[in-house]
Amino acid sequence: MDISDESFQEIVEGETSLLVSKKSITDKVPPKKPVFFNPKAKLNRDLSIVAYSAFLENFQGPKILLEGLSGMGVRGLRVANELKIEKVVVNDLNPTALKMAEYSANLNHLDNIKFSENDVCRFLSNYSKKGKRGSIVDLDPFGSPAAFFDCGIRATMHGGMLSTTATDLQVLNGLFQEACKRKYGGITVRAEYGNEIAIRLILGCLRIVAARLGVEIIPQFVESDMHYYRTYVKVLNKPDQKENLGYILHCKNCGNRRIALEKEKECEMCKLKINAAGPLWIGNIFEKKFIQSMIDETTKFKIEKVCDKILHKCLAESEMSGTYFTLDEIASKMKSSPPKLENAVSFLQKNNFVASVTAFSPTGFRTNANINEIIETFHANQ
Repeated sequence: MDISDESFQEIVEGETSLLVSKKSITDKVPPKKPVFFNPKAKLNRDLSIVAYSAFLENFQGPKILLEGLSGMGVRGLRVANELKIEKVVVNDLNPTALKMAEYSANLNHLDNIKFSENDVCRFLSNYSKKGKRGSIVDLDPFGSPAAFFDCGIRATMHGGMLSTTATDLQVLNGLFQEACKRKYGGITVRAEYGNEIAIRLILGCLRIVAARLGVEIIPQFVESDMHYYRTYVKVLNKPDQKENLGYILHCKNCGNRRIALEKEKECEMCKLKINAAGPLWIGNIFEKKFIQSMIDETTKFKIEKVCDKILHKCLAESEMSGTYFTLDEIASKMKSSPPKLENAVSFLQKNNFVASVTAFSPTGFRTNANINEIIETFHANQ
């Protein structure tokens, strides 16, 4: 590869200069060759920078990022350039990608970044012993990250952060149930809040692998946008004693849903058959203090303005119960127009229910009211 070739150009993302393929910028669908780069995933990377900054700000220990599936290393390069970190190691099997990453590292005069050309699990196994592990391990594959959970956890130090991306949305959203069960150990239910079910399936699978290794995971932040789901968890080297695996029970007849430790056959409201998604993570998916720390960090970086808006929604829902409703879903049950989102939340709160917006959907809200109570409240305020 000749990096002086006219098919490449230099761009700036955040505060970091990058060498990318011109077609990645001009084509509607970025090409996979010579190296895949998606400019639309900047929001994803911006939120990673904020999350990693918030984590490192409060982490006592060596500050090391291991990026197992780096591609051209954009995330790792930005971490090395924009955050206070001792060492970043980016790994990929594509030598062209690594050469581009090295070129970008030189553009930014970085001396805290190293490069590795290896299979991801072989790479991470080199850092799986005490004293060599990463304080942050980042896994961003095409498709499912489940195959890398084991080696990812082993390479994360006690109190460190493991971040993973999933792009196999059709599997996680219920189009291929057998594949979902095979990869994540559970099944989903087709529902309006399918992205939350998907993220809880990912966390549930991660929790099962961690438990087998005698390790605990604590979700800090999760994200759903476009074509990907992303999770950030703290890893603690101690067994998890909590009951945080269970099911989401969803009735396709009346729309009632709730989280439970065990499967049930009948809807408690309409008494018809109920569907169960899981086993999956049923605990909190946002850690309130961590989200507040992320909000505090947003002013330090050149990032999308929407990041702050997303994080404030996450903060509002951080201690809410699992699953959310959408205005369209309620409107179809009411057979009339629903209130505006801010009014919907306000009406519920005035009727002594807990309610908040959600970062998972622009028309979504969380509440401890059941679907009948929501409909009654909205009808009463028409």
